[in-house]
Amino acid sequence: MIRIRLGILGADDSLNIIQTIAQEYKELDCVPVVYWDESEIMDLIRPLLPKVDMWLFSGQVPYSIVKESGEVDVPLFYVPHTGASLYRTLLQAYYERQIPVHQLSFDTYHPSEIERLLEEVGIRDPVEYVKHYQGGISAEELAEYHYTLWKQGKIKAAVTCLRTAHLELEKLGVPVYRVLPARATVESVVQMIIRTGEMLDIQNAQIAVQMMEVDSLSALTTEAFSTDEIYKMEMKVTEKLLQYAKKIQGSLKCAGPGRYVIFTTRGALKEMTDQYKTVPAADEMEHIHDEIVTCGIGIGRTAYEAEIHAGKAFLHAKKYGRGAWMVVFDDGTIAGPLGRAERIHYSLDSEELQQLSQQTNLSVATLSKLRAILRKLGKNEIQAHELARYMQILPRSARRILKELEDGGIAEVIGETNPYPRGRPRKVYRIFL
Repeated sequence: MIRIRLGILGADDSLNIIQTIAQEYKELDCVPVVYWDESEIMDLIRPLLPKVDMWLFSGQVPYSIVKESGEVDVPLFYVPHTGASLYRTLLQAYYERQIPVHQLSFDTYHPSEIERLLEEVGIRDPVEYVKHYQGGISAEELAEYHYTLWKQGKIKAAVTCLRTAHLELEKLGVPVYRVLPARATVESVVQMIIRTGEMLDIQNAQIAVQMMEVDSLSALTTEAFSTDEIYKMEMKVTEKLLQYAKKIQGSLKCAGPGRYVIFTTRGALKEMTDQYKTVPAADEMEHIHDEIVTCGIGIGRTAYEAEIHAGKAFLHAKKYGRGAWMVVFDDGTIAGPLGRAERIHYSLDSEELQQLSQQTNLSVATLSKLRAILRKLGKNEIQAHELARYMQILPRSARRILKELEDGGIAEVIGETNPYPRGRPRKVYRIFL
């Protein structure tokens, strides 16, 4: 049976409901976190990141904040405030005060979302007052929105998804209903979390192959340069690699002079490289970082597929120079170089990019890298020198790529910069991928 360390973040009332239901599942070890203000969410979860396998949020707003931060690599889930959760709240408002839908104000939801949910149960009343938001609005602002409508006599009660807004409205004397997670909704999300855990457990058992090129001569001095010393250094490197292979529960094979292959599992390498973001720490590699020239990691459903992918990763790594580590996953996507600022994640399997490749005479790999770089930078504008740094190519080659895109109608020059007074101005391109 799998065990999942599940972080649960929410307001006090919703957290209590979710945790009570989650604790009924023996696969889950719950780590509850209460928050009162959106600005404190990241500060609350950062210390728990190494202790949590997945996160479950009480609503879409905290989920969006954490996801957009880019700091959390594990699977994220949230309990939606739709379906049974909203129906229960509307029934409560009508049962207690006979308030119809058109005399209520809502927050968080999108107007079309509420209309769709009401249509599903045959309610055609128009919903005029909806404050849609996904974060960045204070509880006081939300409360003021509902309070103003209530004072003007436009509504008889407010419906809020935010606990702090709920408390603020109660202080102001506004009749208010809080949308809380419904049991059926929470159970559905929890079951999805368990299925995801089972899938990841199987995925972590996949075969992974690590292909390395090692320069054992780097540690030799000119005074000690002899065949005996070379042999001793190779023996030392092999011993260090054996110790490293043991740490990742792998098997070391020699693949020719200076070439080594380690067979292990995806989960072991995932942990050793911190989710394929960095190279292992110096103490993990037994002080052979300087001797590793290139490393390629391949993931596959079979040993053969993993070895083929490791070879591809190895060749990609060689393009980035000494010390580069690259990964090719079982779906063909490529990531790396690990541990560098210019690390990107791209795919060579895209019909759209294949069409653009024919249109521009640029390879799918080049276009895929470019798209990954733009996604990493969070913008569609780039200069040749910036592109050259991420692709590890010469600036003139980057300028050629951008000119090809411009000629193909996929890029346009939108300006120039001149970082050096006497230098040539650098064109800034906007890319349409």
